[in-house]
Amino acid sequence: MSLLVVSLAPVIIILAYVYIRDKYEKEPLRLVLKGLAAGVVILIPAAFIEESLGRLPEDWGLIPGALYTGFAVAGATEELLKFLMVYLLFFRNRNFNERFDGIVYAVAVSLGFAAVENVMYVFRGGVQVGLLRAFTAVPAHAFFGIIMGYYFGLARFVPGAKSKNLLKAIALPWFFHGLYDFILYSQNPWLLLTFVPLMIILLVIGMKRMKQHQLASAFNPQSEKFLELPVDENDTHEEDQTTEA
Repeated sequence: MSLLVVSLAPVIIILAYVYIRDKYEKEPLRLVLKGLAAGVVILIPAAFIEESLGRLPEDWGLIPGALYTGFAVAGATEELLKFLMVYLLFFRNRNFNERFDGIVYAVAVSLGFAAVENVMYVFRGGVQVGLLRAFTAVPAHAFFGIIMGYYFGLARFVPGAKSKNLLKAIALPWFFHGLYDFILYSQNPWLLLTFVPLMIILLVIGMKRMKQHQLASAFNPQSEKFLELPVDENDTHEEDQTTEA
């Protein structure tokens, strides 16, 4: 029981924090739980894909192998599956009615994935592994989700920039996820020195992106001061007519 608590506590805490940061118009809890469930489900295809892609030639060195595993296997597979879940389940949902909602949904999917992954690692490695991952892997998945959700929010509500922002919604989380895993898989002492700075950078980016979308909320009376680009009212109205997924 204690291992399960250690595994899931950081997931619950981070998700609750992001949900609270959705200050002006919170998402239905059932949709947040739906995002968590979607993240759990994608672990199954992710495991099969990563197992298939992860068979490296024996003559590959440690650094090339770490690059391939980090970026092409783990980063690409996991972030693409998360992206597809957010896009298919939430992007045209009528409850996705402000920019911050993209962050809530993407973080929910990311943390659903992280929850199952964390349970497997902690039950295998014990409480110490759980405590370590509570400050590394779990928040990292949340940060990747924040970045993805930030650009989903822009893709939905910034006219004329949908394709560009959807591309960023997959490319940037993939890059940071790949870099995160590459550093760890490399086992290189010099590269490992960059791990803590990377986590700090992800934290700064994540907090900044959440604040930007929170202030730019369509339900914030002063949101016009904080919008990077104006939202086209007709475009928003058209999006809001879509039915709930």
